[in-house]
Amino acid sequence: MSTPYPFTAVVGQTDLRLALLLNAVSPAVGGVLVRGEKGTAKSTAVRALSALLPQVDVVPGCRFSCAPGAPDPACPDGPHEPGPGAVRPARMVELPVGASEDRLVGALDIERALAEGVKAFEPGLLADAHRGILYVDEVNLLHDHLIDLLLDAAAMGASYVEREGVSVRHAARFLLVGTMNPEEGELRPQLLDRFGLTVEVAASREPAQRVEVVRRRLAYEDDPAGFATRWAGDEHEVRARVVAARALLPKVSLGDTALLQIAATCAGFEVDGMRADIVMARTATALAAWAGRTEVRKEDVRQAALLALPHRRRRNPFDAPGLDEDLLDRILDEFPDEEPDPDPDPEPGPEGPDGNGPDDGGPGDGGPDGGPGGTPPQESGPDAPASEAEAPQTPQGSEQRPSGQENGVAGPEQAAVRAAEPFRTKMLSVPGLGEGASGRRSRARTAHGRTTGAQRPRGHLTKLHLAATIQAAAPHQKARGRSGRGLVVRKDDLRQATREGREGNLVLFVVDASGSMAARQRMGAVKGAVLSLLLDAYQRRDKVGLITFRGAGAQLALPPTSSVDAAAARLEQLPTGGRTPLAAGLLTAHETLRIERLRDPSRRPLLVVVTDGRATSAGALGGDPRELSRRGARMLAAEGVASVVVDCESGPVRLGLAGVLAADLGGPAVSLDGLRADSLAGLVKNVRTAVASQSSHTNRRAA
Repeated sequence: MSTPYPFTAVVGQTDLRLALLLNAVSPAVGGVLVRGEKGTAKSTAVRALSALLPQVDVVPGCRFSCAPGAPDPACPDGPHEPGPGAVRPARMVELPVGASEDRLVGALDIERALAEGVKAFEPGLLADAHRGILYVDEVNLLHDHLIDLLLDAAAMGASYVEREGVSVRHAARFLLVGTMNPEEGELRPQLLDRFGLTVEVAASREPAQRVEVVRRRLAYEDDPAGFATRWAGDEHEVRARVVAARALLPKVSLGDTALLQIAATCAGFEVDGMRADIVMARTATALAAWAGRTEVRKEDVRQAALLALPHRRRRNPFDAPGLDEDLLDRILDEFPDEEPDPDPDPEPGPEGPDGNGPDDGGPGDGGPDGGPGGTPPQESGPDAPASEAEAPQTPQGSEQRPSGQENGVAGPEQAAVRAAEPFRTKMLSVPGLGEGASGRRSRARTAHGRTTGAQRPRGHLTKLHLAATIQAAAPHQKARGRSGRGLVVRKDDLRQATREGREGNLVLFVVDASGSMAARQRMGAVKGAVLSLLLDAYQRRDKVGLITFRGAGAQLALPPTSSVDAAAARLEQLPTGGRTPLAAGLLTAHETLRIERLRDPSRRPLLVVVTDGRATSAGALGGDPRELSRRGARMLAAEGVASVVVDCESGPVRLGLAGVLAADLGGPAVSLDGLRADSLAGLVKNVRTAVASQSSHTNRRAA
C-alpha cells in the first residue's frame, strides 16, 4: 500500500484544512465541497485526512462497521451477539464518477429474493464509508440521481435499497467530501446547499510558497516513507487535538447571543431556508471545541459564516460564490458578546498542519485555524504542477482575433458591450428518442423515468420489470417441478424495465459578431438572448459550446463543456466588428460536432445560430459567400442536426436572410422578441416538424 502524503505537510490552503478538520471534529457539520482549479492540493488534502481520524471499534465480521457497544438493530448482518470488538483505522472510500447506482448503495439478488424469499444483499460504497470518509472527486460530473442518493444518505445517516417490494436498510454515517473544478460545470443550487461547508482554493502567486510546494513534493516522491516519518510528530499532535475537540464538543455552550448573531447573519444575507442557520450553529460549536473553549464567540460565528454561506448566496449559475465581509462585520457588531472571557484561551495545541516541519525551514502559515504564523494565504498544494507558475493566459474569445481577421475587417473593432437582462425562454428540444446522459431537455431512454416496456437485461439487472418476469417464468412452472407456493424463477426469466425520461443535449451556439451586429443596443439584446438560452441549458443539464464569427474567419471561443458560466464569461467579453463570414461559422460548427460525436456519440446536438443571415465574406474559402453559407447549412441538415436560427435583423427594411438560412438548415427561425417564453408557442413543434421533414426529404433523395 502506498504511503499517503501527510496532511500536516500541505502548504497553505488554510480554509481547506480548517473545513476538513471541523468536519472531523463534528461530522454533523455536513461535509465539505472544495471548489478550485486543478493542481491545488484538493485531492491530496482530502486523502490525507483519514490518517487524522480516530480509530473505530467494529463488530468482527460485520460488513457494515457496526459499533460493538451500540450495533445497528437493522444491520443486514445482525443481530450481533455481545462480545469484544476489533479496532481498525477509519476508512477513506472514493466514489468514482462513473459508478452505478448499485455500486453506491448496494445490490439485491432479485432472483433469490423472488425464488427463495432471501434478502441476499451485497453492500455498496455507502456501507464501506460508514464511520469514515466518503470522497467524490469531480462531484459536479456525477449523475444527478447518484448525487441525490448520496446526499439523502448523508442527511439521514442511513441508506435504503428497494427493489420491487424487497428493501434493505443499513446505517451510513460518514464525512462527505466533494471536490470540483468550476470550469467543468457547476452543481445545482439545491445540491450546493446540501454540503455543509464550501471552500474556494487557488494556487499561490507567491514564489516562496510555490518553491516550498515543489520542495516538499519532490522530497515526498524521492522517499515517501521517510517523508511521512519526518512529519509523524505533527500528524500525531493534530490527531490528538481532533480527539480532544471531539471529547469537548458536547460541553460547548451555544448561547442566545451567538444564536442571534447566526440568525441575523443568515437573514442579512437573504439565505434561503433554515439549513444555513443550522450548519452555522454546528460549525461555530466545532470551532469553539477546536480552539479548546466551551463557549461560542463572535469570531467563531464569523468564521462559520465565511465557510457556510458563500455557496448559499448564489441566485443563478453566473453568480460567483462570495460574501461581503464588511456587511458581515456590521451585522455581527450589532450583537456584541455579552461577557468576554477575561481568562486567556487554553493552550491552542499543536502548531497545525502547516507549521515548519522537523527537517525544513520552509514558510509555515500557522495552524488550520489560522493560528500563529501569519495570514491564511490561498496556495498551491503539494501536487501542484510547476506549470502553474506561468502567467494566466488570455481567455479564448476575449481579445484574441480569429485567423486572418486583420485582412478582412471592414471597419474598426468595437469594444464588448454588456448583455441585456436574461429572460425565461421556452424549451427547445431535439426530435426523436435519444439515449444520452440524463438531463431535462429531449426525450430519451434513461435509467430513471416512466416505464414503457421490458426487455432481456444486457449485463447486470438494475431495474426489474416484475410483471414481465412473472409472465416469462409462468409457462415453465410445471416443467421445473414446482410443488409449493413459491414461483420457480430462472435467470433467463428476468426482464429489465425500459424507461423513458429526458436527456441533456449539446447546445452549440454560433454567434454572429460582425459589424452588421455591432450596434451597441442591438448586440446587448443579442447577448441577453444568448445568456437566457445559456441559463436554460444550465437548468436542463446540457453541455454548451460557443462559436463566434467575424472578419475573415470563425473561432471556437469555448469548446463544448458543462460549464455554462464559462460560456457566459466568453460571451460577455465578445467584441464585434468586421465583415460576416457566415460560412466559416457553419463549417466550424460542423467540425466541432464531428469531433464531439466521436467523443460522446450518445449526446445529441442542438445548433443555435444567432445572426441576421447576412454573408459578406468567404474568408480563406474563396467563392460566393452566400452560396458557401447555403452549402454549409445544407451539409448540417443532411446529417440530421437539429437547428434553430435566432433572427437578429431589425429596422423597417428586412431582407429575410435568416429565414432562408433556417430553411437550408431544416429548422425554424425565431426573432429575438419571439424567443421569450410567452411568445415562443409552437417553436418546439416547428423544430420537430422541420427536422422530420428535412430527414424525410434526405431519405427520399438517397433512395
